[in-house]
Amino acid sequence: MPKRKLDPLPAAAFQIMLSLADGDLHGYAIMRQVEEQTGGRLRLGPGTLYGSIQALLEGKLIEEVYRSEETEDRQERRRYYRLTATGRKQARSEAEKMADLLRVARARKILRGDYV
Repeated sequence: MPKRKLDPLPAAAFQIMLSLADGDLHGYAIMRQVEEQTGGRLRLGPGTLYGSIQALLEGKLIEEVYRSEETEDRQERRRYYRLTATGRKQARSEAEKMADLLRVARARKILRGDYV
């Protein structure tokens, strides 16, 4: 049986889902949001971004939303993405797993600071 692309959830996919938690974004805005939310530690290139988006779409964790944006000289059509209810549950579950790992790391004095 082939391994599912999103099990375990790759870091890039999780970051994309986090970027969509507050609302719909298009690809370039997702790239900028991920870079911002990771303090520049993760920069998604187009291949990683759109490969991850495709896997998330196939897994029904995000969905595509169509919008038209008017600019001064032309109408621009961008693909926007939205976190689904299933995606929000999966993101919450992934965050809870990470929080559990951080608690263990702090208890074992591997990690110190204001992470959790």
